[in-house]
Amino acid sequence: MQRRMLSREEEAAVGKDDLEVRREDQDKINKFSRLHQREMLLEDDLKSRAKEKEDLEEISNEMELADEDEKVPYKLGDAFIMLPLPEVQQLLSKSTEKIERSVSATENKLGDIREEMNSLKVELTTSPAEDHTLQPNDGPRGLESGPQDATKTEESHQLDDGDTAVPNPAKSPRIIISFPRGDPENPYNWSTGRKIFVLFVGIVAVVNSTLGSSLPSGAVHYLAEYFHVKSQAQLVLPISLFLVGYVLGPVVFAPLSESYGRRWVMVITFVFFTIFTMACAVAPTWPAFLVFRLLCGITASSAIAVVGGLFADIYDDPITRGRAMAFFMAATTCGPAIAPSISGFISVLTWRWTFWAGFIIAGVSLAFLCFMPETYGPTILKRKAQRMRRETGNPNIFAPIELEKKGARQMITITLTRPIRMILFEAIVLFSCLYLSIAYAIFYLFFEAYPLIFEGIYGFNTGTAGLPFLAIGVGAFLSTGIFMYWDSALIRAKKTNALWPQIEEYRRLPLACIGGPLYVISLFWLGWTANSNVHWIVPILSGIPFGIGFMLIFMALLNYITDAYEIFAASGMAATSACRSIFGAVLPIAARPMYQRLGIPWASSLLGFLSLGMCIIPFAFIKYGDRIRANSKFCQELREKKQLAQEEKGREGSDASGQDEETGNRPALEQGDEKM
Repeated sequence: MQRRMLSREEEAAVGKDDLEVRREDQDKINKFSRLHQREMLLEDDLKSRAKEKEDLEEISNEMELADEDEKVPYKLGDAFIMLPLPEVQQLLSKSTEKIERSVSATENKLGDIREEMNSLKVELTTSPAEDHTLQPNDGPRGLESGPQDATKTEESHQLDDGDTAVPNPAKSPRIIISFPRGDPENPYNWSTGRKIFVLFVGIVAVVNSTLGSSLPSGAVHYLAEYFHVKSQAQLVLPISLFLVGYVLGPVVFAPLSESYGRRWVMVITFVFFTIFTMACAVAPTWPAFLVFRLLCGITASSAIAVVGGLFADIYDDPITRGRAMAFFMAATTCGPAIAPSISGFISVLTWRWTFWAGFIIAGVSLAFLCFMPETYGPTILKRKAQRMRRETGNPNIFAPIELEKKGARQMITITLTRPIRMILFEAIVLFSCLYLSIAYAIFYLFFEAYPLIFEGIYGFNTGTAGLPFLAIGVGAFLSTGIFMYWDSALIRAKKTNALWPQIEEYRRLPLACIGGPLYVISLFWLGWTANSNVHWIVPILSGIPFGIGFMLIFMALLNYITDAYEIFAASGMAATSACRSIFGAVLPIAARPMYQRLGIPWASSLLGFLSLGMCIIPFAFIKYGDRIRANSKFCQELREKKQLAQEEKGREGSDASGQDEETGNRPALEQGDEKM
């Protein structure tokens, strides 16, 4: 809305000096209107705080009847967690103190606003231009100059045809925008088709990344022959250096995506990934080839680090988001499962065609990435604020992300160190990283172990030696069915208002409790059936429980991190990606010596016992995860941001209803003078 403008007849009816006085009075009236709106919002806030305090006191009184050793449900965000009674009482006490501090601050603001309103009343009452007749406790309707609405924009007088006065920045309040309810620009409100396209693009990017990681596995012998490499340790480097890139890239790309948006981070890095894949195909020397592999890994890591956050941007429902993450994890296993077969068969022609094939796949995928929309809410709001500043001429319209500190120091000390800080100070991230790193390293160790088993014992060639990895892919897709079944059970339990689906730890972690033992069983199965007296299909079939277990572990823990940290999910994913890539790069170097010294049965058993120890982690999270999240600094910050967003939405709703009521009660002439 805009306020009623002075007509030319009105301007001509008064002198120049009187016109200036009238304009000054009009500005004061506008300011009074804005202050009155703020007064009403603060009064509503005080009422809301008083109701919250009453509710907390009522809950606290009920708690006095419970036993001290009893665990009681406590609502944390959108979920309920079970906490000991003393801890809940302490949290209630802290919440009450916080409300009291907020009430005190609001009352102080209210006093200042009312004092300023009284001073404006005095100034307008003594104004020589016209009598505005401001009565005590009058709102905007007590101003007889006509309808006003200055809560959204800074008004201006029409001076000449087509000319409007530029708003005065000094008099414009700072406006911080957010997504109103049902805003189509909010990624949560996008159409199903648009969300599926984003999901598809994310999966395509991840498949390219993981395909590239294991692409040299079937071409190792041809690379060694062409470049005259005889050291077995050096032949591990094409995969290991790629995984080193997975360590370096996520700690930069994930935080950048949380500051500048997902789209351009993914597109730019994927362009360079495509270029460096082509560079691998034309590498003239072994050192140059290894450098290009490292650069491929760095640029390919962007997809692994950012896609989890991408899905968190468009799906606010944990169940839908969990399903998207399931497809994401299946894609991460799909690439390494099919790459050995591709390279094994193509490298017979020439090893260079292996990387030309990777380049062609990446080039086709890049076309889809270029059409992917931006999904990061804060970046979308930033662009919206920039557009509104251009359209309205008001420089005081901002998105929240624009008010955050920027610069090299902020980037280095806060943004880029966030994944590292999450590893060091967030127990959920730390132990998830440990478990995922062991599981991931064993998977990449198989690129050294499988040739020893299927080429050494069963006499497979380089092409057919890559086919056993397909069993792992089959297991990965079977795990997606298990995940969907669990998801359906979760939905049914939610519809019956059961308590357990509302507890964060019970949503996903039971899947890891199933996957962990399956993963251990598959390692012993492979180790003790891989000999010439047992048919080759038996050790190959061990890949199915391996794929199921591997995927369920990753689905559960990565979904748990995404649900627990939400807007910080990309940094949490970056932390897990960096850690598991370190293990994945280092452990395969020791694979061949370990298998040759211990033998295939005991080397696989060693890995099985190591995985058995890791199985405890999801069970520990189920028991203690709620307490860990309650004490997490990142989770606390996330809760505060959610609370502020809910308060802002509540204020928008009350403001909108108030404006509708005011417009409906105005005379028809005044409504006709306003523009929507």
